[in-house]
Amino acid sequence: MSPEGLFQEVAKEACDLIRQAGRGKQGTIRVSPEVAEMLDRVAKKPSRPAAVRETAAMGPLYCSNVDLQSISDLNALEQVVRECANCPLAATRTQTVFGAGNPRAKLVFVGEAPGHDEDVQGKPFVGRAGQLLTDIIEKGMKLKRSDVYICNVLKCRPPNNRNPLPSEVEMCEPFLIRQLEIIQPRVICALGAYAAQTLLKSVEPIGRLRGKWYFYHGIPLRATYHPAYLLRSPADKGKTWMDVLEVLKVYHGELTPGP
Repeated sequence: MSPEGLFQEVAKEACDLIRQAGRGKQGTIRVSPEVAEMLDRVAKKPSRPAAVRETAAMGPLYCSNVDLQSISDLNALEQVVRECANCPLAATRTQTVFGAGNPRAKLVFVGEAPGHDEDVQGKPFVGRAGQLLTDIIEKGMKLKRSDVYICNVLKCRPPNNRNPLPSEVEMCEPFLIRQLEIIQPRVICALGAYAAQTLLKSVEPIGRLRGKWYFYHGIPLRATYHPAYLLRSPADKGKTWMDVLEVLKVYHGELTPGP
């Protein structure tokens, strides 16, 4: 990619950040140190090879010069994710957070994006929210955490744990789609508003999205509250448990959601 092309890419990210901030009409706009660093590096960034530019135009299932549909193994897909630099998050992450669990799991939990602890450890859902999710799986569902698969829509942590930008989701969601195609789960549980809204292409709040069955690329999907939210609002744990019971019915083959 030429310096001009890179500038346009970074400028788009900056514009998305500014729109997200939405703080009214001001003479100046403050940006995060990460964005300032990206802008400063534009002129110094080396051009990407022509092969990368060509495959980038071929569709969302291509990362650099790799056809994701040709990958049939999670380890190989994780390596592609680890080397991905398709969006500016590659410059700010400590490491990628691909996912963890049974590669043939019948149940996949999908969250929004890695946080600080996940970025440091390279594993999804660690820390207090991760422990609550583990309790839901092991104490509530009577499964082992290693029986299920846990991942996020984004594989890199957004700076300061901000919400993912639409352009970041566009770049990263094909990895999630291919993950699910390889795993072939029986059911998906989307954790939290942003994960549910992203997967369902909806702007409805999580309170309206939960309690219903949907489909994501042909896989039954149930949305519920994020464990981090439940730590702040324990009164909604009962609603989450209702969602989990429905997920368990599909997991055990007792229920087949209709279209």
